[in-house]
Amino acid sequence: MDRETFAKYFDHTLLKPEATPDDIRAFCKEAAEIEPYSVCVNSRFVGLARKTLDEAGAKDVKVCSVVGFPLGAMSKEAKAFEAQQAVSEGAEEIDMVIMIGSVKAGCEKMIKADIAGVKETIGDKTLKVILETGLLTDEEVVFAAKCAVQAGADFIKTSTGFGHGGATVHHIELMKEAAAGKAKIKASGGIRDLSTAMQMIEAGADRIGASATVSIINEYVAKNG
Repeated sequence: MDRETFAKYFDHTLLKPEATPDDIRAFCKEAAEIEPYSVCVNSRFVGLARKTLDEAGAKDVKVCSVVGFPLGAMSKEAKAFEAQQAVSEGAEEIDMVIMIGSVKAGCEKMIKADIAGVKETIGDKTLKVILETGLLTDEEVVFAAKCAVQAGADFIKTSTGFGHGGATVHHIELMKEAAAGKAKIKASGGIRDLSTAMQMIEAGADRIGASATVSIINEYVAKNG
């Protein structure tokens, strides 16, 4: 695939708690040059990210906002409100964190209500549900994935990047099987080089979340011309 097609696998990500408005502006200007699928930012910065991308001539680069990040332990009403606010300011995709403790406890009804509440709020915008696979057993990964798909997730996603462990080929394969073609897969967490990104894509990831997007794309170009 060419560089442009490869770049569209990526949600170029800046979620550091210490990120300043100037950091977000510089990050979005960088994104305008590499043209990933989206930039992924904390909800506070959605409006600034959209404005900076538009000013840089990158209207085709979407803005993705995390919601309930990074713990997933707030109320479903709080998540829905945060998602609504992010969409109103220009977010076209929402990456929400699942209720991890509810997954561990097997609370299917609560998990589905949490996810469905956000999906109902954002309508036709894309919803990705972060499972935080590093905290789950294989059985819990499959359970969480199936709950998310049944509740309306468009994607299921491995990790926040702030929890224990990141994306693994094994978890991508588990999630792919559990989704059964009803949702796409996003690999995120610890993807810092081309080799790791390609392993995730080959295992079935449809999207990659990474803060090292620029260096990964440059490595791809150097290798493939």
